[in-house]
Amino acid sequence: MFRIISANVNGIRSAASKGFIEYIQKSNADIVCVQELKAREDKLTDELKKPNGMHGVWHCAEKAGYSGVAIYSKATPDRVQYGLGLEEFDNEGRYIRADFDDKNLSVVSLYLPSGTSAEERQAYKYQFLDAFLPVLQDLLAEGRHIVVCGDWNIAHNNIDLKNWKGNQKNSGFLPEERAWLTKLLEQVGWVDTWRKLYPENPGYTWWSNRGQAYAKDVGWRIDYHMTTPSLYALAREAHVYKDEKFSDHAPLVVDYEL
Repeated sequence: MFRIISANVNGIRSAASKGFIEYIQKSNADIVCVQELKAREDKLTDELKKPNGMHGVWHCAEKAGYSGVAIYSKATPDRVQYGLGLEEFDNEGRYIRADFDDKNLSVVSLYLPSGTSAEERQAYKYQFLDAFLPVLQDLLAEGRHIVVCGDWNIAHNNIDLKNWKGNQKNSGFLPEERAWLTKLLEQVGWVDTWRKLYPENPGYTWWSNRGQAYAKDVGWRIDYHMTTPSLYALAREAHVYKDEKFSDHAPLVVDYEL
């Protein structure tokens, strides 16, 4: 099996102090996609650049202590794309792609903007969605096995968050955001791997730090493996890893028969 993990670490240095690097090793992952590094490149130690001897590529935000994505892999990628080529998004370090030609595989680590902090950030999120949809259409047309791993900051349907009734006017569950995901899945042709494998398992991956959200499992499913149909056909099983807590998100693990 070929194991791919997506994990929003909410600070790679913080997660490492809680055992994340050791988790990567014992998980026996072939590829680990990380979001929200919250560290500039000069703040990444050798251990954080190449955990357990894996190959590491990263795209950090210009702003210190903010955003940033990385991909760790056992194999060295044949090509790496840093960012979308759109300056207004790339300066926040939200997209990195690695190609592995021997498996006809491309892996993306994505950190989609959150709109929770202010109206202008919600507007920025919508701008990102508008710019990102054509990218996803082009990716699908490449004919490769592709997975876009990451924190999409959108829960799609009622099953994807505990308190869906009370969140219908909140960023992350707004009708426009959900409709965008519906279009991606039903019209463009991407596959939400977890939901396709487990139609009735909520699969929460994020919990608020407020109240007792984690203890009571009042969560949201906002981390995804979005795959091309050809790669989804090779997906065998998945799980959300909750034996240890590295951040406010939990790693989403999918095994593919690659």
